[in-house]
Amino acid sequence: MTDLSVCIGDLALANPVMPASGTFAEGLAQVVDLNRLGALVTKTITRELRDGNALPRVAETHEGMLNAIGIPSKGVPYFLDHMLPEMARWTPPLVVSISAPTAEGFAELAASVSVTGVAAIEANISCPNIEEDGRAFAMRAVSTAGVVRALRAATRLPLWAKLTPNTGDIAEVAAAAEAEGADALVVANTILGMAIDLATFRPKLGNVMGGLSGPAIKPIVLRQVYQCARRVRVPVIGCGGISTAEDAAEYMLAGAAAVQVGTATFLHPTAMVAIIDGLAAFCTSRNIRRVAELTGAMQREEADEAEVEWLMQS
Repeated sequence: MTDLSVCIGDLALANPVMPASGTFAEGLAQVVDLNRLGALVTKTITRELRDGNALPRVAETHEGMLNAIGIPSKGVPYFLDHMLPEMARWTPPLVVSISAPTAEGFAELAASVSVTGVAAIEANISCPNIEEDGRAFAMRAVSTAGVVRALRAATRLPLWAKLTPNTGDIAEVAAAAEAEGADALVVANTILGMAIDLATFRPKLGNVMGGLSGPAIKPIVLRQVYQCARRVRVPVIGCGGISTAEDAAEYMLAGAAAVQVGTATFLHPTAMVAIIDGLAAFCTSRNIRRVAELTGAMQREEADEAEVEWLMQS
């Protein structure tokens, strides 16, 4: 039987599959045994109450989805009084996603949610901030370093930095986050895009632009996971277009220690469990005893004849 357990720093997970922030809520328990998941990741929490962006917030694209939800949030008290007790019903470690407009705000929010029952904090530094003229913190190494430094000083919990793919050098940004104390990196958030309705000549999203997710972005983010994993020593968590166990295996071969699943859950609510079972079957078929052995195991050298024959028989 394949050992599916993985470690993200000091945090042990039963398997490497977890939801992406914003695509998971307790209602999923009606169709999925949440105890099967490697971890639970909350919707992004902000200190202030937020209604989110104008409608429409979602638009389907070829092999993907655009969203401009706008991080609606009921604030910290609601999380502590309602969400946290609800999440305590399940055994996987709870990862709390947070967002703030400033580095100081991130630090204050991290301190507020560093409570019993929270296993790690995922800092969504891939959202725009007001200190950098609306750019996301993670678009530049210097702003990434500043916010992660503030976060690290504010909490002793494991700190995961969620990066944006909308940057020219994601490996440099990853290195900056690691240098300032990030315990893991989530690579990555959605890719900025837009769509126009030809019947109305209007944008398909109320916010005009939004984040592209789904299978369409997988080759791009897979490349970024590979680049980041080669640059840093901390674990990288792959996130982008993962729909099947084969997708998850590719991410792990590229260097990811674990994966997050988002858009696929909207289409198939049981997708995460299917990926977990599929990874076990994938490893069994190749006599891989531990799924963690997949991480970074991509072969770059030219295969010899014996290896080609083995691959064709697999």
